[in-house]
Amino acid sequence: MYFLGFNWNPEGTLFKLGFLQIKYYNLLWIAAFILGWFIMKKIFLNEKKSMEKLDSLFIYTVVSIMLGARLGHVFFYDWDYYKEHLAEILLPIRESTNGSLFGIINGYEFTGFTGLASHGATIAAIIGIWLYTRKWKDIKMLWLLDRLVVPSAIGAAFVRFGNFFNSEINGKVVDKSYFLATRFIRDSDDMPAYQAMALTKEQTPNAAYKAIQHNPEFTEVLQSIPYRHPAQLYEAICYIFVFIALYLLYWKTDWKNKPGFLFGLFMVLLFVVRFFVEFYKKSQGGFEETLGVLSTGQWLSIPMILIGVYFMVKPAPVEL
Repeated sequence: MYFLGFNWNPEGTLFKLGFLQIKYYNLLWIAAFILGWFIMKKIFLNEKKSMEKLDSLFIYTVVSIMLGARLGHVFFYDWDYYKEHLAEILLPIRESTNGSLFGIINGYEFTGFTGLASHGATIAAIIGIWLYTRKWKDIKMLWLLDRLVVPSAIGAAFVRFGNFFNSEINGKVVDKSYFLATRFIRDSDDMPAYQAMALTKEQTPNAAYKAIQHNPEFTEVLQSIPYRHPAQLYEAICYIFVFIALYLLYWKTDWKNKPGFLFGLFMVLLFVVRFFVEFYKKSQGGFEETLGVLSTGQWLSIPMILIGVYFMVKPAPVEL
């Protein structure tokens, strides 16, 4: 079965409400949190925990994950940019020559929350859960981690599907004959928006990218954009299998009663997937040029895997 020469050129924005842009990426994040809440509700009911505690947990996890994912991207991958644009670290805006916020603040545009790192989200989520268990003394940290990893795995898949819609975290160049070869027309390296507008003389990025894809006048421009591995899909599909494994282990086995085991397994499976998929991704920047050999994502995945192995082989003595 072949999808040869597959062109991928979605706008990324589902609809607009004034200056607000509702992107597929943001929508998939929201869907991940909602689905996660329903999965945890089922688990809490099974474990006879109150819904009050679940609602509190939802707030802790959403805030910690979003904050950690954002700060992880800023400090792990793009500090050189953000140290000169501090306002953009926590605000969903980006400097833009022709942009305007509310028709009042010129020089910026609303982008939604983009630039989020899974390693930062993982670290912050653990911190958030620790704070949560300080509030609810009857809930042990490892008990909760062993259950939260179930929705976390499917949430990670949703995020990677969102990356695919955003044409970000694309893979390395691949030959057209590869059965999943994908031409990311909006790839920020292969065809940045300013270049697309300059070549087509269109006034907006969306119009420019559509012209490149559909206007025969720009056939040569289209052909100059290489095919790449859809690395986001590789990761998303693998995370779905991680979710299925953890879901079945929770509901069908007694492994959930061994403190730390499911959490450790999640860390190993998720970040082993991340480690190997990184071989198919183009560089995401960060400190990989300093350390060399591996990518930033791979370097960050190694301690996560080791932590997971520790909790898998020595779950019993650890009680947090």
